[in-house]
Amino acid sequence: MKLVSWNVNGLRACVNKGFYDYFKEADADIFCVQETKLQEGQISLELGEEYEQYWNYAQKKGYSGTAVFTRIKPLSVRYGMEENEEPEGRLVILEYAEFYLVNVYTPNAKRDLTRLDYRLEWEDRFRSFLMELDGRKPVIVCGDLNVAHREIDLKNPKSNEGNSGFTLEERGKMTQLLESGFVDTFRHFYPDRENVYSWWSYMPKVRERNVGWRIDYFLASARLTPYLADAKIDCHIMGSDHCPVILEIKPDFSSPNG
Repeated sequence: MKLVSWNVNGLRACVNKGFYDYFKEADADIFCVQETKLQEGQISLELGEEYEQYWNYAQKKGYSGTAVFTRIKPLSVRYGMEENEEPEGRLVILEYAEFYLVNVYTPNAKRDLTRLDYRLEWEDRFRSFLMELDGRKPVIVCGDLNVAHREIDLKNPKSNEGNSGFTLEERGKMTQLLESGFVDTFRHFYPDRENVYSWWSYMPKVRERNVGWRIDYFLASARLTPYLADAKIDCHIMGSDHCPVILEIKPDFSSPNG
């Protein structure tokens, strides 16, 4: 099974920058996107009859938004942590026989950190929500988590200390989440790999010089680790200021609840 996650930073723009080519090339069983930045009816994606599409639109136009395109029919779908209520369109949760898939676009603390308090409160609710799901069956979380967890996860950690996405508070929330029974799948396979990032500023020459951050993740319930085959980051794929991240699961994957 192959899962892909990509913050497209405006899906309509990304469609004009090679989205379909990558979607076809990736040939994923489940393909998740974040920051779609559109409303219902503003795009009609032709992905083939084998893919079902599930969208969560933000109430605010041109903002946030998530979607999942899946070949595997889910048992159930919900949008948001509570009563399907997610005004910023940040979550799509699909239940499958063996696991829950949670596609998330985590709130940004903003450059001046004016949204940091909200971000930290959201993180606590999100962790509790994931732990509740994990009590029923394993969970796979993917998306833009808007945090570089460790110094190895960004090019210039010293100069970015305290900046949005690399505050001690945000990094601490990621540590709490992992210590609650989840695995950063990329670091599971590549604990010491450097200079591999998933987001780059649009400032001139930044991506060319690979001055990036790894803020897009696949996390998985720890008991899924025997079933993980690989985790990858397609750094060469353009079309957004983020690149796609990938999780591959072994063909013999079956319910590990026991």
